[in-house]
Amino acid sequence: MLRIALVRPGQTAYDSQGRIRSRLAVPLTEEGSRQATEMVQQLRELDFKAIYSAPCQACAETAEAFAAALGMKVRQIDMLANLNAGLWQGKLITEVKQNQPTVYRQWQENPESVCPPQGETLGEVRLRVQTALDKIWKKHQKGDGNVIIIAPEPLASVIRSEILQTDFGDLWQAERRCGWWELIQYEKNAVVSKV
Repeated sequence: MLRIALVRPGQTAYDSQGRIRSRLAVPLTEEGSRQATEMVQQLRELDFKAIYSAPCQACAETAEAFAAALGMKVRQIDMLANLNAGLWQGKLITEVKQNQPTVYRQWQENPESVCPPQGETLGEVRLRVQTALDKIWKKHQKGDGNVIIIAPEPLASVIRSEILQTDFGDLWQAERRCGWWELIQYEKNAVVSKV
């Protein structure tokens, strides 16, 4: 069974401000770099076979911290690009809540029914995630092992949901999460669990 360390990148200025990062290139803050170093220390004893990263800057910087400590290369997967939040990109979450309260509530209660203006739906993101996970599975299905996937929110929640076959949870809260990880067992077409 494959174990995935699903890592959220360290904090960016957008995270601390409560902004929707989406696909913007935003570097880690000093706190974000500290978080990345701390996560590396927490996970370094596991025997990882690969490090996969979403293409955003915060993920790349977090992935490089892991790569340097583990002596590995990072494999960037473009299909793990974050949700395209369209016109919400760069906005404060509170702005969306204030200016579009109905849509904000829908995103909280039933996110699959909402498409950010000029953005993409969670259904579209889910298809990309399924394709990326299929490729990772094919590469590592020969035996047990551990891999790291570094992904920003809300993409990480979609990955988690896809693996565990659960709902997304509150994606507005997820948008603010950074600098943490969880270990998930993954077996294609099987019931899996959080370790």
